[in-house]
Formats: sequence, structure tokens, C-alpha cells
Amino acid sequence: MRTILITGPGGSGRTTVAAATALDAARRGTRALVLGADRSDALGAVLGVPTGADPVEAAPGLTAWRPDAAAGFREDLVAFQDRAANALDLLGAARLDVEEVTPLPGAEELALLRALRDAALSEAYDLLVVDLPPVPQALALLALPEELRRYLRRLLPPERQAARALRPVLGRLAGVPMPAEWMYETAARWDAELAVVEAVVADRDTGVWLVVEPGPAGADTVRTAVTGLAVRALRPELLVANRVLPDTGHDTWLAGLAAQQRKSLEEWQVTYDVHRLPHLGRDPRGTDDLGALAAPPVNPAPDPVEWPVTDRLAEDGVLVWHIPLPGAIREELELVRRGDELVVTVGSFRRIVPLPSALRRCTVAGAALRDDELRIRFAPDPELWPRPV
Repeated sequence: MRTILITGPGGSGRTTVAAATALDAARRGTRALVLGADRSDALGAVLGVPTGADPVEAAPGLTAWRPDAAAGFREDLVAFQDRAANALDLLGAARLDVEEVTPLPGAEELALLRALRDAALSEAYDLLVVDLPPVPQALALLALPEELRRYLRRLLPPERQAARALRPVLGRLAGVPMPAEWMYETAARWDAELAVVEAVVADRDTGVWLVVEPGPAGADTVRTAVTGLAVRALRPELLVANRVLPDTGHDTWLAGLAAQQRKSLEEWQVTYDVHRLPHLGRDPRGTDDLGALAAPPVNPAPDPVEWPVTDRLAEDGVLVWHIPLPGAIREELELVRRGDELVVTVGSFRRIVPLPSALRRCTVAGAALRDDELRIRFAPDPELWPRPV
């Protein structure tokens, strides 16, 4: 299934672009699902039909869905209380009633990830269009599956579950209670669910589209988003320039704004695949307006990003790790090796990357940022590297 992840700054029209893209694909015979993330029904307002916890048919061949974060959060909390009943009773804890539970921060993001997982496992659709939150939240959301899986593996290592027959004995020897079986089962289930979402994000048929209005603010957003995506081994497949003014027929004030848009568009076209959407002079509402936008076509996905590339050798024989980081600034770049992992930080973006087995037997010999690429040099450790016989 082809997946399009759409984000952009707040107010850029990303929901409109998501709806128009899905509608155009449906009219071409593709079974499309558009998934919304807003707490308010912005997606339903654009499509002209209300959306909610259950998928609805917004047009022939087009399904719209806005997951209910509150309902999902309540179900998860009730399930947790049931599974941990013995521990809660031992502590004398008073259980929460479903009616008094309100979603905590982050519940919307988790609900969207769960909906993304369900859609990915479904065979009812050929195209999934996801209206992500604005850029900063979207980048954090795309990083969440990998980070949560890492936390689970550190807190409840799967290999420890193999020793569950010895857990009572170990508990008596240690003098502390050992993790219950249900904790490992829950962690394994969460890990499997998160793995599905992580696979969707990393799949070669998944593309990220940035929706921005041409101009200085849009240019700043593009630079930030491109760098943040690069840290996640992603790149923008398409840059959608929204609300583009026509080139002629302006008064003095609009002529200056149109010239500013043209300058940004010319700069973007050198580097990115740009699709222009015209300014309709009003906020698009309903399928007629969405059809008039001439939504971007959903083409086959381009070749995926290689991140990082480890098969190159420097002239002096050391291994070199090549990590594409377009837009990164040397002053905002930080590298920390911690055991068998490398912590890469670029401004506000961070990723912890496990080192390949070959590099784990090396020491870091230096790093440089050149031509939008981070190059890390690894020298073989004589104590760990095999010696010729």
C-alpha cells in the first residue's frame, strides 16, 4: 500500500492538501483512506462530511477517519487496571472510573499511531493519506515508534522472559518481587504494534510531503523539516507550494507578495520536486473546491534514502560512516558514542543509532560535516579486530 505522510506549518493548508490528494486518487479508481489527526474536525470541514471515531465514506472510493483519542485512552487505562488488579489492591489504590478519565498529553499521537497501524494491516485500501500535525509535532511523532521500542527493550529485555520459570526463585534470592508475566506479554504486544508503524514509516512506498506557503516563513520551515527528516533517514518526496498567487493582475500590494512567492519557488525548484496549488481566493470547502485545486498526483515512490552508508573506505584504510544531513549546521551538531550506539544530535533533533558489528570493534577517529553529509571515521581497535594468522 502506498502511504503519503503530509505535514507543514500550522495554517499552511496541509489538511486541505491531504483531503484533495485522497479525493483525486479515489476519482482515479484508487481505494483511498485519509486519516486526520486534529482534535477538531478540520478534515470533515474540508471534505464537507463529519468524521469521527469510525471511518466514513466521504466520496465514492474515499474513506475518511479521525481516531477518537479519548475513547482509546479510556480503553487502555481500563485494560491496565484489570491486568494490574492484584498490585493495585496490594497498594490500596482506588481505581479510576471510565467517566472521570480524560486523555493526557500525547494521547492524540498514540491514537494516530494505532490508527496508522490498523490501516497498514488492512487490505481494504490501496492508498493511505495521513494528515500529520504541524512539523515539530510530526517529526516527534515519526520518531516515537523507534524510541518507544528502544525503551521497552531496555526496561523489559525480551531475553529475560525466557527465564520466567526461574523468576520465583530469583525473586526470593533477590528479596524483591520480579516483573510479572503480564508485563512481558504487554511489552511484547506493544513492541509488535510499534514495529508495524515503524515499518510503515521506513517503507519505500511511504513518502513525506511538505505543505508550505512560498515566502520567508515557508523557507524556514522547509529547512527545519528537511534536517529533522534527515535525522530519521527520511526526505521530502514532494514540496507542495500552497496558495500560490497568479503572476498577473495584481495591485501594488499583491504584486510584492507574488514576487516574494516567485523567489521562494525558484529557490525550491533547484533542490526539490515542487507542486503548485493556486490560491482560490477562499478557504476550500467541499469536493468541488478540492477538485479545483488540481491536487498533486500520487506517483510511484522514489528510491529510498541510504542512511547511513557504511561500505566506503578512506585512503588510510579506516572505515567511514556517511550520514546524509542536509541543512545541518556544524555548531548545532553533536556526536556521542555510548557503548555500541551513536547518539546523533542536530539542533533539537536526536537519534540513537546502533552501530554495525564491524564498527563496534572500532574507535571513533574523527568526524566532519561536508556537502550536507556527516562523515564519521572509525579506526579498527587492535584489541578487538581479528589479526591475520
